[in-house]
Amino acid sequence: MKNTKRALITGITGQDGSYLSELLLEKGYEVHGIIRRTSTFNTDRIDHIYQDPHQSEAKLFLHYGDLTDGTTLGRLIEQIKPSEIYNLGAQSHVRVSFDSPEYTVDTVGMGTLRLLEAVRDYQQRTGHQVRFYQAGSSEMFGLVQEVPQNETTPFYPRSPYACAKVYAHWQTINYRESYNLFACNGILFNHESPRRGETFVTRKITRALANILAGNQSKIYLGNLDSKRDWGYAKDYVKAMWLMLQQEEPDDYVVATGETYSVKEFLKTAFDYINLDWQEYVVFDSRYLRPTEVDLLIGDPSKAKRKLDWEPSVSFKELVHLMIDADLDALGIKSPKKGTDNRQDNAFIRRKTSNHTID
Repeated sequence: MKNTKRALITGITGQDGSYLSELLLEKGYEVHGIIRRTSTFNTDRIDHIYQDPHQSEAKLFLHYGDLTDGTTLGRLIEQIKPSEIYNLGAQSHVRVSFDSPEYTVDTVGMGTLRLLEAVRDYQQRTGHQVRFYQAGSSEMFGLVQEVPQNETTPFYPRSPYACAKVYAHWQTINYRESYNLFACNGILFNHESPRRGETFVTRKITRALANILAGNQSKIYLGNLDSKRDWGYAKDYVKAMWLMLQQEEPDDYVVATGETYSVKEFLKTAFDYINLDWQEYVVFDSRYLRPTEVDLLIGDPSKAKRKLDWEPSVSFKELVHLMIDADLDALGIKSPKKGTDNRQDNAFIRRKTSNHTID
């Protein structure tokens, strides 16, 4: 047990946090996650891997904390003594960041700084190296300056969320160069799954499709259908996060598929799968438009492929289909085709709840 790697994850209850937890547990890690205190449990995505910490075989532990509370972050690092930290926590909805800019910047930007400072202090006092992963975003490119976007493409953020991510990105580099921290930035392009939040456009579409077939919904209200994004599978992308922290030297990497599709193309692919015409169900709603739009994102993952030996395993069409299959299964509707095995994802969507003991 002494040689077991110990990882700390902020945002463990999110899409990426849940997939990363699964991956690390499969690799024999002891995994610790930070969750915010709420009156109800919000751990649905990790229920299937959670064990009561009183059990001797338990390898996943949850702790109360918040990226807005630097004192608690420092105390948790001191207590857990992690060898790897994955900073995935954030207010991550771009449109919402326009409505709550201060909170978004405090959690995304200043939250990263608080965590880096806690790592620096712990490492300097103890001599124990902590490898740090910062979750960047393709939204940092914003009004794109070149196509495709790679690690040297200039940033032009177009939302409070993206501005905060740029700040976190450069602070990570600054701490790497100033304090010799093993700190990496993963510039991840859009990555989706059946565990994606229901207000994000991809999951909003696939969930609405299932509800339409079930007779629970008749229309989908969406904003800009012409935005183009580089969409991949979240389960692939968390593997890239882990690979970054296994290298001899820290570096920054774009993680993407190298392909781009519009929201309209996502809609068509989804509706074609169940033999419906998307134009009969989609209604434009200006409330979902951003004050400043990001029209085109497409990543160049060649560095990640070359140095990390990473590449996506799920195509765009397969991704759309597996998300639809999971949402159909959750409502007891038979999928038109047999897709990827999503038993764990389907269990999450059904929102099985349980009581947990948290340190």
